[in-house]
This record gives sequence, structure tokens and C-alpha cells, in this order.
Amino acid sequence: MNLLGAPKGKAVRVVDYTGGKGVSFKLRQLGLCPGREVKVLRYAPMGGPIMVDIDGRSVALGRGIASRVKVEKI
Repeated sequence: MNLLGAPKGKAVRVVDYTGGKGVSFKLRQLGLCPGREVKVLRYAPMGGPIMVDIDGRSVALGRGIASRVKVEKI
């Protein structure tokens, strides 16, 4: 499943992501590396970004980039 399908408030583990070098670079800058645990805090209404918790930091991800992040339930 991708990050958009992750249940709100539950921890998930990043498995992989798809995309080119730009996507990979952006996600690594934010700390979304394979093996990292993240938690979806909230989904913004009307197609807005999603807020995720990465090591105690709240980060907003656009839905396009969040759809490229593959995760698994823990």
C-alpha cells in the first residue's frame, strides 16, 4: 500500500518509493528512508497535503509525492 492508504494514527514502515532522482532526493531530505517508521497525523480535506510524523517532526507531504511512498503495516 502507499502512504495515502495508511490508517490515520497508526505507525507504518517505509518499504520503498518510486520516482526519479528528484523524488528520491526530496524524500531523503525529509527523512523518509526505507526502514523508517512514520505515522500519519491527518489528511487535509479537499485534496490537500497529509501530515506525517517522522521522528517527532511534523512534515506536510503533497498527495502526489505521498502516493509514491510504499509502506507496510507494523
